[in-house]
Formats: sequence, C-alpha cells, structure tokens
Amino acid sequence: MDTFTKEQRHTVMSHIRGKDTSIEKKIRSALHRSGFRFRVCDRRYPGSPDLVLPKYYAVIFINGCFWHAHENCRYYRMPKSNIQFWQKKFTRNRQRDEEIKEIYKDRCWRICTVWECAIRGKNSKAKIEKVTAQIIQWLEECTDTELEIRG
Repeated sequence: MDTFTKEQRHTVMSHIRGKDTSIEKKIRSALHRSGFRFRVCDRRYPGSPDLVLPKYYAVIFINGCFWHAHENCRYYRMPKSNIQFWQKKFTRNRQRDEEIKEIYKDRCWRICTVWECAIRGKNSKAKIEKVTAQIIQWLEECTDTELEIRG
C-alpha cells in the first residue's frame, strides 16, 4: 500500500529528473578536472548517453540503481504499490539498456556503465575518485570494450 495519495505521488515522481542528476554531475566534474572533454546527453547518439567521448569512441552511462533495477543492490527495491506497472517498466528499461549496448558494440564503440551504488554512501568523495580513476584507466588503455562499475 502506498503511503502517499495519488496527487502526492504524482508530485514526488514529477520532480525526478532524467539528466543532470547529482551522480552524473560528480562524475562529469571529476573527469573534466582530469582533462577529459566530452559531450553530455547528446541526443544524436543512441540512448542519449550521459557522457560521449568521441575521441576515445566511448560512451558512459550513469545508471540509477532504482530506475535500472540493479539486482542485489541495496538502492533497488520493487515498489509495493502498482507492482505490475513497475515490473513492466523495469523490464523494458533493462531491455532498452541491452539493445543500446548492442548498437554501440556493433559500431565498435566502448561502453562504460557506472552504477549509482558505486559512488553513493559513506566516503562518497573517495568512491568518486576511485571510479574516476577506473574510467580514466579504461579510456587510456583501450583494452576492454565494456566496463561496468558496481558498488
């Protein structure tokens, strides 16, 4: 059972943004300080990646654990109301994520997925530095085509 009325739930949900989230801003800021230049949420690319680094043929997706149904994560849980809607939504989000990854793989682009849990919680500054270092190493070494950073 939902603790909010329909109007309250609508207000809460309408304030959630799909881009320029705090975790995106933190990763962008850390990469920019390290000298990397990128495009932000560029709609010309499939799936509008959070960061596009054309020089490196790389895209970075910064996923919220709730919205992308990150399994075995403390920041994801199935809502208790309207379960059928949420199951369908989360399933479709995950399918879309996989379809977009395949598009980039077919085009020989590299894909990095940073999960919210990797930088959230205690010592978030240290976590952001660690994640940024992983991304930088991945970009500069040009070895793996896909990198997934989990908490």
